[in-house]
Amino acid sequence: MARVQPVLTATGLLCQMKINVTLEIGGDLLRKARVLAAQEGRSIGALLTERLEAMVRQRKAFNKARRRALARLENGLDLQWMPPKPRHELHER
Repeated sequence: MARVQPVLTATGLLCQMKINVTLEIGGDLLRKARVLAAQEGRSIGALLTERLEAMVRQRKAFNKARRRALARLENGLDLQWMPPKPRHELHER
């Protein structure tokens, strides 16, 4: 499995080095992917990269939302609930 390794540039900025990955794709799927990529004016690699980046962003957003929701559950919500009055107080005669 290929790993992306961070690289420190001359300006001191951290960037990601690109690494080639080999995939096994069926012939029919490959033909359809080539057509799709050609229609969008991009390569199959660019399509796959975009989709993988979107999946990572979605997972990251989901995990962040999950952590927030669990924190809210941990703290609880003040619903300002008051127990109902006893029956004799509601029906005074």
